[in-house]
Amino acid sequence: MSAFTLDEPYAGLIFDCDGTLVDTAPVHFYAVNEALKPLGLEMPEDWYYARAGLTPTALFTDFEELTGVTLDKPDLGRRYAPFFTGNLDKVREIAVVADIARANHGKVPMAVGSNGQLKNVEATLRVTGLLGLFDHVVTAEQVEHGKPAPDVYLEAARRIGVAPAECIVFEDTDEGLEAALRAGMMSRDIREVWKKG
Repeated sequence: MSAFTLDEPYAGLIFDCDGTLVDTAPVHFYAVNEALKPLGLEMPEDWYYARAGLTPTALFTDFEELTGVTLDKPDLGRRYAPFFTGNLDKVREIAVVADIARANHGKVPMAVGSNGQLKNVEATLRVTGLLGLFDHVVTAEQVEHGKPAPDVYLEAARRIGVAPAECIVFEDTDEGLEAALRAGMMSRDIREVWKKG
């Protein structure tokens, strides 16, 4: 499997977390369905994976449209959290991307920009030993709009003090790549070098 080349000049790197630095999708999927179980609902696996780049709120909104059931999203989020954090031992780094972060640590400013919840993103990075590589972690909770809006990535660039045009973003979803494009950043689609499963 070939790794990425970073031929063009860059002054900062920004990484998505879930599905880019760390393979968390199976744990998220499990936690979502455990949260839905008391409602007698189950999210189909293929349907979930096709939307893995969405914010939790957007995911549950799409699921409302699929099922016709109105969901208490804050309550689902509260029930989901312990199932996710209780299974963090099952998440694994995606080495082909994590190695790029390691190679650039201390050389250029780096941030994580995620649609996930800050406490979950930080816990995920901590358990995989990656958190210390990054100068900042920015999530959709901290900006007005999550991906595919550019807000998360623009805020990450602002925090590391690098112009958007001088940042390379690493992503695994169409929504995230669109966010990078709209932010005026270079990007790498990690799906070109890593496939889940």
